[in-house]
Amino acid sequence: MADAGPLYMGFDLSTQQLKGIVVSSHLKLVHEAKVDFDADLANSHYGVKNGVFTVPDKHEIFAPVAMWLEAVDLVLQRLKESGLDFSRVQGVSGAGMQHGTVFWNHDAERALQDLDAGKTLVEQLGGDADNKTNGAFSHPYSPNWQDASTQKECDAFDAELGSPEELAQVTGSKAHHRFSGPQILRFHTKHPSAYKQTARISLVSSFLASIFLGRIAPIDISDVTGMNLWDIKAECWHEKLLALAAGNQGVADLKAKLGDVQKDGGSAIGQISNYLVKRWSFSKDCQIVPFTGDNPATILALPLRASDAIVSLGTSTTFLMSTPQYKPDPAYHFMNHPTTPGLFMFMLCYKNGSLAREEVRDFVNSCISTSGSTENKSWDEFNTEALRVAPMEYHDPGNGSKKMKMGLWFPLPEIVPNVRAGEWRYIYNPATKTITPEDETLSKSFYDPRGIIESQMLSLRLRSAGLVSEEKNAAGNVLPPQPRRVYLVGGGSANEAIAKICGEVLGSVEGVYRLDIGGNACALGAAYKAVWGCERASSETFEDLIGKRWDEAGFVKRVADGYQEGIFERYGEALEGFAMMEEEVLRIERGGSKRGKKTGEEDGDEDEGIVAGVTGEPDRKRSNT
Repeated sequence: MADAGPLYMGFDLSTQQLKGIVVSSHLKLVHEAKVDFDADLANSHYGVKNGVFTVPDKHEIFAPVAMWLEAVDLVLQRLKESGLDFSRVQGVSGAGMQHGTVFWNHDAERALQDLDAGKTLVEQLGGDADNKTNGAFSHPYSPNWQDASTQKECDAFDAELGSPEELAQVTGSKAHHRFSGPQILRFHTKHPSAYKQTARISLVSSFLASIFLGRIAPIDISDVTGMNLWDIKAECWHEKLLALAAGNQGVADLKAKLGDVQKDGGSAIGQISNYLVKRWSFSKDCQIVPFTGDNPATILALPLRASDAIVSLGTSTTFLMSTPQYKPDPAYHFMNHPTTPGLFMFMLCYKNGSLAREEVRDFVNSCISTSGSTENKSWDEFNTEALRVAPMEYHDPGNGSKKMKMGLWFPLPEIVPNVRAGEWRYIYNPATKTITPEDETLSKSFYDPRGIIESQMLSLRLRSAGLVSEEKNAAGNVLPPQPRRVYLVGGGSANEAIAKICGEVLGSVEGVYRLDIGGNACALGAAYKAVWGCERASSETFEDLIGKRWDEAGFVKRVADGYQEGIFERYGEALEGFAMMEEEVLRIERGGSKRGKKTGEEDGDEDEGIVAGVTGEPDRKRSNT
């Protein structure tokens, strides 16, 4: 007899797709469907490329909101065609790319409540481009997370509380181009008439929730921390930052536009709209659980415990960790945890991920090719060299001239640290605590495969060091501060050499694991959130409920050891040299010294920012990178 139990839906609205999945109470994937904006909506004449419009000379990147509405109609149709019985769905949650803003007009609330079940969402809410009407919106477009048009506004935000450090202390992050506070400030400056016509402002996540709720949904407690407007410690809007963003319209006006914040990530915000009940046969009792950002949803794709870390090894390198410690810094992000009060999300992201590793792979393959060709994309030689070389290519002749090799490999400009594209190689002597540039005639070498992995992982370890604590191993022995577990995702997680070196540098008491849930992390995390929100017992945490039901054996494979005594400590010794190297490169790039100077003294320069684009699309063409 077929299972007739309750079902739960999770959505993921990203730059290029809308994905919808359905799981059972036991977290089994039952249905899934997706809409690719470029491919599936080409006949709708939106004219987007990779889901967005781009105005390069103004650094603007934005998307038509009507396109998202049409995608909701289509993904629900595809779920129906897959056999989904909508009447069994008891809860819905979702994820949206972080930092995007949607501007509703004064007719939006009534329009959402009065939808005709015989017509599509886009017909009734999307407006008419030919007649230049915006439907339910005061502005037809939403700035995308890739938008970089708000430098002036970011400077104002960083200065408003005295410094980027103080802004990060209050809001969890320094000012960023894509964050909603700077975007709102620019919007009402550039489009003052549209701003006056704006009744409500949603994030992408709360916009999508509003469609299912049938009224404007509140922003959730985690996604609100990606705005530079929320005081994390005080758990309220920050009046001074609101005043900056609001301009002459005033704080009260902006507060009304933003609405309340849903502080309980699992408490239903209402029942599904009558429109969706009539049009798709949802149960009228179906609950809407707060939608959140895509990064918070990703951290919900498994029952992540405090001190567990997720390392994404895709086009970019991203590090996510759940932690009870709030230690913000301009170089990274802190956010409220989406389900668990008292926990925070720590997040790092770098532009240079797989591209840097691939360039090193191609160099190694060209060296072994008789023709010098780089067409060979095999990782075999890269892996062989990475595992042949000793950690940091360490050398100790016993006369005090210890050496560790280290470097930075940036095919793209990086912001952690904030430097141009380039390669830098140094020798660090831990005995004398000095670094010297490596002879440039010896620059490219067969150390590079191990070096690029070490470099990326040392940067993660350096910036997360204050958030991990001592752990006990299975024998009860106390180990140095390190993650409990490290979960690898993305294309690089399939590479055994990368996984092994990752564990050697970062440690992890219980080892390194590959998390394989396809491209469904955000949508799955949202669906799990719906299950927890609807089925949790009193005071039952997300981690407890999902942990009891989650099929670890089906999704997780242990791929490498974590902590190895001696090796972990050697990398710990290298951290000081790695930080000195970054400071030296920053000094060189800012004209503060000449290359080749030995450095062991304090610099005073600090890393700036975190790469704009933490919510980028995964590169599904690459594997094992």
